[in-house]
Parts: sequence; structure tokens; C-alpha cells
Amino acid sequence: MKGDDARARIRKLLVTGDNRLKQGVDPAKARESWEQALAVAKEAGLEETVRPLVEVRLADLAKPRG
Repeated sequence: MKGDDARARIRKLLVTGDNRLKQGVDPAKARESWEQALAVAKEAGLEETVRPLVEVRLADLAKPRG
């Protein structure tokens, strides 16, 4: 996957995960989207840039809700 294509795919997966969480979908689905974004980033050599974004989202997901 070329750089621009990978960036667009990563962006879409991050937003999809965010939207799933906001819409009350199972948090596992949001996690899945974010982990896919990280996998695409690894393939494209963009992991260092994307990993912090995914880690923040996963940390927020781990916080108790209520």
C-alpha cells in the first residue's frame, strides 16, 4: 500500500473506531478498528506516528465508564 493510500486507510479506521464508540457499539468493535489502523501503519512504515494515537484510544477504552 502506498503512503497516501495507507494514510487514508489509517485515518478511516481511526475515525470508524471513534464513531463506533460514540454510537454505543460494542467497544470491542472500536478496538478492532484501531488495531487494524495500527496494522496498516506497521505495513506502511508509519507505526511510530500512529501507535501513540491508538494507545491513547485504547487507554481511554480501558477506563471505567459510568
